[in-house]
Amino acid sequence: MGFNIGIVGLPNVGKSTLFNALTQTQSAESANYPFCTIEPNTGRVSVPDERLNKLAELNNSQKVIANQLEFVDIAGLVKGASKGEGLGNQFLANIRETDAIAHVLRCFENSDITHVEGSIDPIRDAEIIETELMIADMENLEKRISNMEKRLKGGDKALAKEFEVIKKALATLNSGQPARNTDICEEEQKIFKSLCLLTGKPLLYVCNVEEESAGSGNSLSKLVQEKAKAENAQCVIISAGIEEEVAQLDDEEKVEFLSELGLQETGLKRVIKAGFKLLNRITFFTAGPQEARAWDVKQGSTAPNGAGAIHGDFERGFICAETISYDDYIACGSETKAKELGKMRQEGKTYIIKDGDIFHFRFNV
Repeated sequence: MGFNIGIVGLPNVGKSTLFNALTQTQSAESANYPFCTIEPNTGRVSVPDERLNKLAELNNSQKVIANQLEFVDIAGLVKGASKGEGLGNQFLANIRETDAIAHVLRCFENSDITHVEGSIDPIRDAEIIETELMIADMENLEKRISNMEKRLKGGDKALAKEFEVIKKALATLNSGQPARNTDICEEEQKIFKSLCLLTGKPLLYVCNVEEESAGSGNSLSKLVQEKAKAENAQCVIISAGIEEEVAQLDDEEKVEFLSELGLQETGLKRVIKAGFKLLNRITFFTAGPQEARAWDVKQGSTAPNGAGAIHGDFERGFICAETISYDDYIACGSETKAKELGKMRQEGKTYIIKDGDIFHFRFNV
């Protein structure tokens, strides 16, 4: 799949440590100095979903294929990044290519690890990055407006619509708010997305806390949670150091280690799940003896859209979708039993996919 999330933050907040743990590799060098991540590191991770494992178990599936997300570890930035300070220009170019942003904020004290601003304040850190991104967006849109005004005289209607969306977004930015807060109607969504605005991307705050606070957070992470709630953004608490250590253990050791810390699941699972949700994706399944597989579509997608996620021919020749809800499938214990009990439905082209649906698509090309 083609979705990726950029991991951003000031230098030395734990971005590369988090990336290492997420991808269970050591491909991103971690070091106690700014800009140790010079090139964006990219890694794909499976989206944890116990439903897929259960379906595979019931079907004795030979292969199990989960949904995947791509994470990109991007060089840290500092004040003045929008003006080219530090690695600013490179940072902004890299983040522009991602679909969403996971903003790592340092929510722990440690005198052995330097902070580029000299003190620990996650709200200030969040505002530094947001301000730099907003300035870059404003400069980008102002240049576009200047170029478009001359071309608008030709009466291009499509260009006029784009111009109106740009003006809306710029007005939002000039009011001190990120572009994602722009009031955009459904018709304008495609145009808005094509602008690739840095502050137009969905946002997830990741609070990196000390080991003792990995379960419930601390006073600093609570401030970030309040900020996220006010912005209608998502927020996850992790201890990147713990997560990196856990990532090196086998499954049995992980369970024991987490239990000793009083944790039910890793913070990484929460980050991945939150990232998947951030992109407004839902999951449907196909399951059988050969393969149990999770597929993702945008929330609100129709059955033909789901068929198209598997193969374009499925969507073009769509006839119907034989559908069983996940709960019915599990309750019946098999597809055969679900059919016998009348739990399999035939859905047409207008059916809106529900999270957890299990499909057989009928098509003719």
